[in-house]
Amino acid sequence: MTYRAGWIHYTNVAPILDSLVLPDGVTAITGVPTQMNAALMSGEVDIANISAVEFIRNAHMLEALPDFSVAVLGPVYSVNLFHTRPLKELRRIALTAQSAMSVALLEVLLRERGLCPKLERAEGEAEDLLAAGYDGVLRIGDSALREWYQVVGPLGDTQTMTTLPSTGRGITVTDLACEWFDLTGHPFTFAVWAYRKDNPPPPELVQAMREARRDGLGHLAQVAQRHAGALGLPPRVVQHYLWNFRYHLEAPDRLGLRQFASKAVPGHAPLCFGKRPG
Repeated sequence: MTYRAGWIHYTNVAPILDSLVLPDGVTAITGVPTQMNAALMSGEVDIANISAVEFIRNAHMLEALPDFSVAVLGPVYSVNLFHTRPLKELRRIALTAQSAMSVALLEVLLRERGLCPKLERAEGEAEDLLAAGYDGVLRIGDSALREWYQVVGPLGDTQTMTTLPSTGRGITVTDLACEWFDLTGHPFTFAVWAYRKDNPPPPELVQAMREARRDGLGHLAQVAQRHAGALGLPPRVVQHYLWNFRYHLEAPDRLGLRQFASKAVPGHAPLCFGKRPG
């Protein structure tokens, strides 16, 4: 029987998926986070790198690989709130329909600040939506990374990513992962590789994923070079972006994930993780 994978192939998982060779009997499709969340829940796919909040909401039926994640400690650069007013003065925020995770994180952060702006679904680039009347726009993924750089860049020869400003062109960019770190001091886990508890992935697929991750992290400059052109960004920006991620779901990542779960989905079922490799 064929085992079906659903990949959210943003640049942030390129070190895992770029060189992945699927073993015999495994097929894959790709899509945005909300599409792959739905595909896993409907049974269209058997495993997916889904939004962590969907894993939490469906913890009664899902299990996650114990050593794969998309997490950061501090800035993520690609889950951004673009805004033209201070956070406490925001009235209307445009939300992308592509990501349940970023919306849930934004809702937690706003609630922790005691803020309740109107949240509306609207698609488009941040600057276009701001010009259309929104004073805040939530953007995710490769588009958010590119639009962040359009606002705060360019990166000078003597600068590093960490010295770039958070404002430009009359816009402030608030990195939601940074906000989470300021609130909790923990990493933020955006995605896990989840599957139904009664249908775990074949060991050959998990091993192939580990080998691909090892190859990708060992050749990060080449991975960044491959993706920089499509993103329209300097390779060193993309390389910094990639080496910033935590791909192994270590103890601090799980701690942050559980803290987010308690804030975003009170009363959720226990989070289950498969057995770590020996």
